Amino acid sequence: MMITGDWIDVGALSAIPRRGARTVPVMGGEEIAVFRTGDDHVYALVNRCPHKGGPLSQGIVHGDTVACPLHNWRISLANGAAQGNDHGCTPTIPARIAAGRVLLDRAAMIAATLKVAA
Repeated sequence: MMITGDWIDVGALSAIPRRGARTVPVMGGEEIAVFRTGDDHVYALVNRCPHKGGPLSQGIVHGDTVACPLHNWRISLANGAAQGNDHGCTPTIPARIAAGRVLLDRAAMIAATLKVAA
């Protein structure tokens, strides 16, 4: 991990499988799941389903949602909201790609992970 201004470089886009995820540990906070869609968009969420805390990074990515591996809740990668009849929200962290590297918003990452851990 490398900090560049307001963004943290968490690795190469190629290190995240299409329709998959990798996790980023946060010292003193909740782990982050970084997702890559089939069309190479990246999203970052706290790695915890709002239902029972399942590890979203182990779920299956369908378009711009991920299915929690515990109870199959579908969570929007764009806004963290549970889909369908389910209710709840997982904090999201702004993510972008620059020169093939995945960058996360440093302040949002810290705020989201510490808020959930508290």
